[in-house]
Amino acid sequence: MPAPWRICCNKKSRTKNGKAEMDNMAETSEKMQMKKEITLLNGVSLIVGNMIGSGIFVSPRGVLMYSASYGLSLVIWALGGMFSLFGALCYAELGTSIVKSGGSYAYILEAFGAFVAFIRLWSSLLIIEPTTQAVIAITFANYIVQPIFPHCEPPYDAVRLIAAACICSLTFINCVNVKWGTRVQDVFTYAKVMALILVISVGLYKIGKGETENLRAPFEGSATNSGMIALALYSALFSYSGWDTLNYVTEEMQNPERNLPLSIAISMPIVTIIYLLTNIAYYVVLDMSALLTSDAVAVTFGGETLSYAKWIIPIAVAMSCYSGLNSSIIAASRLFYVGAREGHLPDSLSLIHIRCFTPVPALLFNGLMTLLYLLVEDVFLLINYYCFNYWLFVGLSIAGLIYLRYTQPHRPRPIKLNLFFPIVYCLCSLFLVIVPLYSDTINSLIGIGIALSGIPAYYLGVYLPVEKRPKCLQWLSATTTKYVQMLFYCALSDLDIDMEPRAAKSR
Repeated sequence: MPAPWRICCNKKSRTKNGKAEMDNMAETSEKMQMKKEITLLNGVSLIVGNMIGSGIFVSPRGVLMYSASYGLSLVIWALGGMFSLFGALCYAELGTSIVKSGGSYAYILEAFGAFVAFIRLWSSLLIIEPTTQAVIAITFANYIVQPIFPHCEPPYDAVRLIAAACICSLTFINCVNVKWGTRVQDVFTYAKVMALILVISVGLYKIGKGETENLRAPFEGSATNSGMIALALYSALFSYSGWDTLNYVTEEMQNPERNLPLSIAISMPIVTIIYLLTNIAYYVVLDMSALLTSDAVAVTFGGETLSYAKWIIPIAVAMSCYSGLNSSIIAASRLFYVGAREGHLPDSLSLIHIRCFTPVPALLFNGLMTLLYLLVEDVFLLINYYCFNYWLFVGLSIAGLIYLRYTQPHRPRPIKLNLFFPIVYCLCSLFLVIVPLYSDTINSLIGIGIALSGIPAYYLGVYLPVEKRPKCLQWLSATTTKYVQMLFYCALSDLDIDMEPRAAKSR
């Protein structure tokens, strides 16, 4: 029986005896690579959808807790947006000069070589991507079942099964068609932005009525300890993470030299303004004690202001999670696909469906890894292990921008930033690497250990010449690739020919 996405994608005519006509790949001029179907609007939706996750609805209290005043917390939210804009602009230069999917992995590979890039990929494979997606899926499930169990904890098994169904549905959608995935992203991003606009409108209405008691002395009691301010900024910057999503799908963008930087330029101000206005709305309605003790700030806000329409907020949180999970699945699958294409993961993950032109094996592998992490009861604790790794590799990729300026000065750069931006970002990234080491030393060291556990895998699978690698691994890789091709109707992709002239010019 053919795979379901094969049926969905099969638009070829049938012969009289009912047998499908097979494509003759040798006779067609169509290249075997993923299609450029991501538009400017899709790009904006991917960035906004991934940045605005459930955090702004559920727990924006981290910044307030450490800053200790409304005024200082808003200043820190604004600084976080500005800092993230610096990083996003650096990625706009990297994405237009290194037109490869894979985000920071591709940029670290280009600048610092295979070993560092492999460790970055290994960290994502083992902890960053599956843990993040599992947590988002569980949060989605919790808010879906909340109306059924309003006064008690929802059943553990029900939450995990709904989370698994969420992961499977989005994996299937993205296997069938890139356009299906981007349409889901667009619709759910619009929905959650509209929900936040509702929250903002209520806050502005209250301000218009003069209900501003909470904001009369906004900086009273502000934290003066530099360590507390640093932790507040760290919390804000973590909420802004996700601005690099589009760089994972650069090869699938229409006119990336124009649309990648433009998507970033549109998305970053939108997210920063939404974050600032949403927090102002929270501060107008809820006092500090309510904000710091609430497990779901937006739900508490809705209960105070929306009356019979308060059900909108849990639905908005669920939609926000669904959108964030979709963009994360798109980005992670491309990361694994590019890693396999570069020889850092098994060849079977670099295959794409010959009719749908989607990385079906990479998508299924990502989905399987996430489902496995759903079996971990304390999966939320695993998040603590990767904060150090995340900021280290983001900082390294932008340090690569500076390095490539000197080692490859003639590389074509449609966008060329002043070095002030990457230097400032690298210095701030150093701060972001030090903060978790200082505030959460044990978990940070565990994260480092997870990353370094990739060294044996790198030695056996990448560093050793092919003829010296263990025969069992070679046999397993070849056999897996063969059966994945047969089972999922896939083939190896062609590298874009435009990339080779670029590399030659840079040298």
